[in-house]
Amino acid sequence: MNKIKSFGILCLIILLFTSIGSAKEPFLASIFFNLGFPQGEFGDYVDKVGISGIGHFAYNFPESPFSVGLSLGILMYGRETREEPFSSTIPDVMVDVTATNMIYLGHFFFRVQPREGKLRPYLDALIGLNVLSTDTRVKSQSWLGDSVARSNIHNDATLSYGAGAGLMIQVYSKERKRREGFFSIYIDLGARYLRGAKAEYLTEGSIFIEDGQLIYDLTRSSTDLVTAHMGISFTF
Repeated sequence: MNKIKSFGILCLIILLFTSIGSAKEPFLASIFFNLGFPQGEFGDYVDKVGISGIGHFAYNFPESPFSVGLSLGILMYGRETREEPFSSTIPDVMVDVTATNMIYLGHFFFRVQPREGKLRPYLDALIGLNVLSTDTRVKSQSWLGDSVARSNIHNDATLSYGAGAGLMIQVYSKERKRREGFFSIYIDLGARYLRGAKAEYLTEGSIFIEDGQLIYDLTRSSTDLVTAHMGISFTF
C-alpha cells in the first residue's frame, strides 16, 4: 500500500510540473463504456463483471492544472429471469419475471491534468455515494416483450471514495470563431479504485419462493470496486 501511495505522489508531482499554461477550454464533458470488477468482500459475493455507462462534467480553473467535476453512472452487476404464470386464475398465460441488480454511482472528483497537448494524462480523487438497488420487472413473452409491471424491491446507499488515473488522446481540434480557445475531441482511457462502505444488497440467486412466500436473502459487506472505462471526452 505504501508503494502505491508513493507512486501516486510521484505521478502527481510529475503532472504538476508538466501542467504549464492556462486552460482556454474551461469545460469538459465525457461519456464512457465502463466495466466494474468487485473487490474484497464484495467480490466474494458478486463474481460477475459489472457493465455500465458513465458520464462526467467538469470545470477547469483558469490559469491552473486543476479541475472539479461530477461523475454519474449506472452499473449492472446481476440479472436473473424466471418463468411464472400470469396469475392463479390465469395459469395458462406465462410471463417472465426479471430481477436486475444495479449500482448507481455518483461522485464529485478533483482532477490534476496538463491543460495542453495531444496526450493529456490525469489523476483523480473522488468522493460520493453508491446506491445498490434491485428492481423486478414482469414482461410478456410476446416478441415485443411488453412490460406489465415493475417494482423496486430493495435499495441501500453507502459512502464511496477513491482515486483514478487515465489518459486523454486528442483526435480532433478546431479553433472557435466566436471566442478564444478550441473545441477538441479526445479518446479517454482510465481506471479507478473505489472504496465502498458496508451496504445490504441482493445478488443473483438471493430471491426465491418458499411455501408460497417470497424470500429475500440480503447480503451485507463492503462494496469496493475497480472500474475501467473507455470513451470520448470533449473540451470546449
